Amino acid sequence: MSDRITALDLPAADPLPEATARYFDICREKLGMVPNVLQAYAFDIEKLNAFTAMYNDLMLAPSGLTKLEREMIAVVVSSINRCWYCQVAHGAAVRQLAGDPALGEAMVMNWRAAKLDARQSAMLAFAEKVTKASAEVVEADRQALRDQGFSDRDIWDIAAVTGFYNMSNRVASAVGMEPNPEYHAQAR
Repeated sequence: MSDRITALDLPAADPLPEATARYFDICREKLGMVPNVLQAYAFDIEKLNAFTAMYNDLMLAPSGLTKLEREMIAVVVSSINRCWYCQVAHGAAVRQLAGDPALGEAMVMNWRAAKLDARQSAMLAFAEKVTKASAEVVEADRQALRDQGFSDRDIWDIAAVTGFYNMSNRVASAVGMEPNPEYHAQAR
């Protein structure tokens, strides 16, 4: 791995706007680093703000989905798409949130090998179908989620998180985004 965040030569805004600098300081304080995905977007503060607003809404805002469930979706989508950055970053998040390194590894390699309950399996099967063949989703797929206790709002959130990671995986892969080295050792 190189010291580059992406394969592109897009330097961060210099100086960073005050709000962005504060946000990066919060990341350093809470995470011990600034995730490379944020640093990669820092060449265009409007794009960074749009990305972080969507991420924060989908991954941190109140939802019927737990933070772990949302991270599991991120890992499954990223694994299907073979997105190096997101497999590493969100695999670490699953390990940390679950307190189970084996679960994080299984999720990255083959989510179907993981020890999951029926609710999680239904959610991830839906995310997989949306990732591989979204035009083939039918009412029976949504009903399978309802049968596991998901509300229609939860189904929206599953679809939105899945869609977000399909988009971000493609950008990260296309620009050769490197995961922060710190992710590799987290929660092991």
